[in-house]
Amino acid sequence: MAKVRQPCQAGAFYEGNPRSLQQQIKECFLNRLGPGRLPEVVETPPKKTIGVLCPHAGYMFSGPVAAHSYLELAEDGKPDTVFLFGPNHTGIGSGLASMNDGFWRTPLGDVEIDRAACDQLVAEAKIIDVDDSAHTYEHSIEVQLPFLQYLYGSDFKIVPVCFLMQDLSSATEVGQAAAKVVGKMNAVIVASSDMTHYEPQQTAQKKDKKALEAVEALDESRFYSTIEANRITTCGYGPIAALIVAAKTLGAKEAKLLCYKTSGDVIGDYSSVVGYAAVGFTK
Repeated sequence: MAKVRQPCQAGAFYEGNPRSLQQQIKECFLNRLGPGRLPEVVETPPKKTIGVLCPHAGYMFSGPVAAHSYLELAEDGKPDTVFLFGPNHTGIGSGLASMNDGFWRTPLGDVEIDRAACDQLVAEAKIIDVDDSAHTYEHSIEVQLPFLQYLYGSDFKIVPVCFLMQDLSSATEVGQAAAKVVGKMNAVIVASSDMTHYEPQQTAQKKDKKALEAVEALDESRFYSTIEANRITTCGYGPIAALIVAAKTLGAKEAKLLCYKTSGDVIGDYSSVVGYAAVGFTK
């Protein structure tokens, strides 16, 4: 019997009922902070998009920002496989952990893991373990799936990688290995991260602007030194750096900030906010 990774956030970070979830994602696209239109999916392989950065809070907070990245992806094409890089918030499992077998379930259906691509990535990177336990209660990758299913149904596969270890050399190694595997496939990379956590709006905006300028410059070393120097509490800095490295290796010409908002922009409380960014990496 196939192994199934059950959702741990359905009914919490996003709606647990399929119809309500479809509607919730639709509203993220049409929201005043979202792109303001629904995506028209291009069925051919992506021509320009190498990857996107997406936030991973509850859809009420970060869904409209994530919708900007998914609109960009949908209108460029349809990948066969999506590499999903997310931070490990739970502390469970290996430092860098993938899953190479079975399906991930959401209220919108089951998505298959791309076993061949995962095995290639693990062989290339050497530092990634196959460890299902790291994924059991982690939300950063799971919350990307309903958006992808809204675009493509369950007609794509995934390679999930959970980053507990987020040092620059590990992220670089994962990024270089991913580029080798992605380069031979019709695939894209989604890096999952929120930006500054629980600081006043003006502080968060100022700090995140610096970090995102380094991302737009496609400079992973500058990104790390900016985060360290300014004590920026970006949770998925490893996944972001891995995407920068992979994108450059795959010939990225541009990393473009598509949208930046905070939880304050959503609920009107600017005293303690979380920052959310959508970035498209294109060749």
